[in-house]
Amino acid sequence: MMVWSINILILSIFFLIVGMIKPKWLFFWMEKPSRMPVILLSSILFMVAAVMFGEASNEKKNQQNTAQSTAELTDTAPVPTTSE
Repeated sequence: MMVWSINILILSIFFLIVGMIKPKWLFFWMEKPSRMPVILLSSILFMVAAVMFGEASNEKKNQQNTAQSTAELTDTAPVPTTSE
């Protein structure tokens, strides 16, 4: 999910740059497009990318914490000894 968020971030930046230069290239079906829809759409894409990046970061942190806690449990487990 981290890779997807980075891809969406790059797409939103590309969309913003191209849309500010020539909005007709992005909204080819409109007769006379303005730059406001470009700003709105790129900001929405940026917010989606930021939320996805945050969720992927939290998920990765939770996985690391889970792996660390299971490693601690196996390290502190009592070992049976044989007494003869």
